[in-house]
Amino acid sequence: MPLLFSKNLFLDLDCVKLLPGFLYRLVSKKRHLYKELTSLLGFPPGNFALYEIALSHRSSKEKFLESNERLEYLGDAILGAIVGDYLFKKYPYKTEGYLTEMRSKIVNRQQLNDIAIKMGLRKLTIYDKYNSFLKISQIFGNTLEALVGAVYLDRGYNKTQQFVHKRILMPYIDMELLESVEMNHKNKLYGWANKNGKVLEFELLDEQMDNGRRIFTVGAVVDGELICTGKAFNKKDASQIAAQQAIQQLGLSD
Repeated sequence: MPLLFSKNLFLDLDCVKLLPGFLYRLVSKKRHLYKELTSLLGFPPGNFALYEIALSHRSSKEKFLESNERLEYLGDAILGAIVGDYLFKKYPYKTEGYLTEMRSKIVNRQQLNDIAIKMGLRKLTIYDKYNSFLKISQIFGNTLEALVGAVYLDRGYNKTQQFVHKRILMPYIDMELLESVEMNHKNKLYGWANKNGKVLEFELLDEQMDNGRRIFTVGAVVDGELICTGKAFNKKDASQIAAQQAIQQLGLSD
């Protein structure tokens, strides 16, 4: 089976065995990644270097790789367009407000992160694995968006659309269930607090720097008692994560 060693070079497996130790490990690692990506995508990568970038978080110790932020930006736009088109055709009689809300439910950070983990992208993402915050953050959803961007540049819009339908929407999105999902966890928690005479507050507990970016820790506090915390790169997302965790802990998920 051929092996993509760099952007333009394929090596036969027998040739790989003759390489010096460090090169053999490098090529073997790339060969394994190539096979993993082929399985995940449903087709062999063309421009392998694009996919390596898509998998590379800015915290990666492999500094020779560009981070996936630009591909994430592109993939976010392409994914939004594909999902918007899918919903427009699936629900011809639904209003603009309904379509917008459903799209938000599909492409929101938490949803994409959950899908990315189920797809196996936590294992493939290249990031600083010694950073405990990154392991529980939403960077894997960002990787998924970057992957969509890489597929678009490598194979074009039609192939990307097929990938999104077959590998993301069909296996992981239950449209009927999604209709009943509460998007704003803070609103749901505030509704519960008001109904039960509770005082709910969201407090900023901590603010730290990580690779030049601020990480905010926000706590969901009920009647002066800290229930749950959430961490994110902005206060709004951290509050939503804290609210979501509190909803689960208080048994309000149903």
